Amino acid sequence: MTRLVLRADASGTIGAGHVSRMVAYAERAVARGWEVVFSGQVDNAEWLAARFGELSVPVVPSVSLEGFDAVIVDHYGLGELRDEVNAAGALLVSIEDDVFGRRAADLVVDCGFAPAPRPGDGSTELLRGVVYAPLRDVVREAREKRRGREGAERPHVTVVLGGGTEWAGTVSALLHALRDTGLPFVADVLVRGEPVVPEALPGQEFRIAPPGPGLLDLLVETDVAVSAAGVTLLELCCLGVPTGVVRLVDNQETGYRGALDLGLAAGLGSAAALDAGAVETLRTLLGDPVVRRRFSETAASVVDGQGVDRVLDRLEALSATG
Repeated sequence: MTRLVLRADASGTIGAGHVSRMVAYAERAVARGWEVVFSGQVDNAEWLAARFGELSVPVVPSVSLEGFDAVIVDHYGLGELRDEVNAAGALLVSIEDDVFGRRAADLVVDCGFAPAPRPGDGSTELLRGVVYAPLRDVVREAREKRRGREGAERPHVTVVLGGGTEWAGTVSALLHALRDTGLPFVADVLVRGEPVVPEALPGQEFRIAPPGPGLLDLLVETDVAVSAAGVTLLELCCLGVPTGVVRLVDNQETGYRGALDLGLAAGLGSAAALDAGAVETLRTLLGDPVVRRRFSETAASVVDGQGVDRVLDRLEALSATG
């Protein structure tokens, strides 16, 4: 039996994306009969981490690597780890997003939309592109539920923008942009903190709630999503939800541009500089079902939900060759 350690952290500042990706790896590894342990903090991602309990995956602050076969690390704040992991007798799989989280490893995975050229650092094998994107079981199940869905007469919008309270100001700006489209909609706004909610125009409705385990149920019935260019965007693409995407932080620049270049989402610009262009883009998404259908079909065809199994297949192959 393969023994696997998953290493990541979540917090109000870091967000929940790294833990979300580790949940996807835990699900597929457990399905293969592997023994899995998660090591790290899950603050601000408790609803995601609850899945570890369902899978009988222990969640511990730290763990000795002795006796494990592989370690998957998804963390921007940790440095070089390969010597330490290999010395314990395990292979290192490192998840990176362009230059963020980059380190030498036995297997490097960058599931970005458009990974940039990477300098050589002695890593054994590189797996790059959205074909390796890790999607949780519930995402793939939700993808099936959306098949053949008809759009609502009054579009249902879901705004989901990062897990931290610091994005409440950006959410406020996006809600004003939605209002300024002048079009009818009902919007579920998932945010921590207290965004300033504008007075809705006739036919418009805003419903504010914190992020939680009901997100996928909402997305199954969503006509238009507003999201940052991070892990959630990959999930939206897999589901085929037409999305207006915001570049929330600097490390999302490559993913933001890549998603736009591939025709997977409509660009709303930088969180620091939302303008009238964002209003016009949202108006098009809300008002044109043909545009929505194009984004939906393109995104779902590119992000198919099989990324974790492709990575674990390669890890098994590396383990077999020593």
